[in-house]
Amino acid sequence: MISLTKINGQAIMVNSDLIESLTQSPDTIIHFTNGKHLMVQETPEEIKEKVIEFRREIINWPEGESE
Repeated sequence: MISLTKINGQAIMVNSDLIESLTQSPDTIIHFTNGKHLMVQETPEEIKEKVIEFRREIINWPEGESE
């Protein structure tokens, strides 16, 4: 999951596996595979970087350890 900020400033954790697409007009809208959507403060590029960082953490996670 990645940490993002709703338009109203509230922090939210998002399951990045459910992101279908991102649009920016001017705020960023996340479109999910279940048909829901969410407006956030981060840019599409920032979200992309957070997803990449999260997936790198998963790939490199040592077996048997937890955060």
